[in-house]
Amino acid sequence: MNDEINQSLKYWNDLHSNYERDDIKFDDWLEKFEKIINDCSTPILDLGCGSGNDTLYLIKKGKKVISCDQSENAIKNIKKNFPEIFDTKCFNMLENFPFPNKYCDLIIADLCLHYFRENDTFKIINEIRRVLKDNGHLIFRLNSINDINYGAGNGIEIEHHLYTTPDNRLKRFFDKDDILYFFKDFQIEYLNEEIMTRYKLEKKIYLGCVKKQ
Repeated sequence: MNDEINQSLKYWNDLHSNYERDDIKFDDWLEKFEKIINDCSTPILDLGCGSGNDTLYLIKKGKKVISCDQSENAIKNIKKNFPEIFDTKCFNMLENFPFPNKYCDLIIADLCLHYFRENDTFKIINEIRRVLKDNGHLIFRLNSINDINYGAGNGIEIEHHLYTTPDNRLKRFFDKDDILYFFKDFQIEYLNEEIMTRYKLEKKIYLGCVKKQ
């Protein structure tokens, strides 16, 4: 388990070694939830912020953003590229989130919830639920089981739809039943398999919005 965590951290730190603001591009996936975003008066948590694609989108919308990532390099780049950022937090999602109960109305989790074993996935989702206010929203994108351009069905399956990558990381792929299973304590407001075009090849994802009941 520790080897998996260490390998994942090294991978993401290497990937996020350096970005400039002009290099950061975002796609329009959050436009579908414009009303939820516009109505949010609390800071918005951008989990697994990476290079800051969604942070940039939200800042352009005039929102207060807390960019969160386990990679020190990612957070360093966020601070450099977005001096106007409301706050940043560097932490591993497998640990308790550094926020109090019912802290915010909206959390964004873009392609960051599919790297964990089942028990750990539930732990992270429970932390998200704890931090959200009542009737707060989580908006997410997750790997689809049909995402063959980016590894679906490849590697050794160690849990249902969870595979090891060649460099010993974990990568989960979801179908609709998986999402209903993991988010059974939330109200599903939107869920659809869609195509993401930000990368070189088409990527199949599940786009979802759930509300804390």
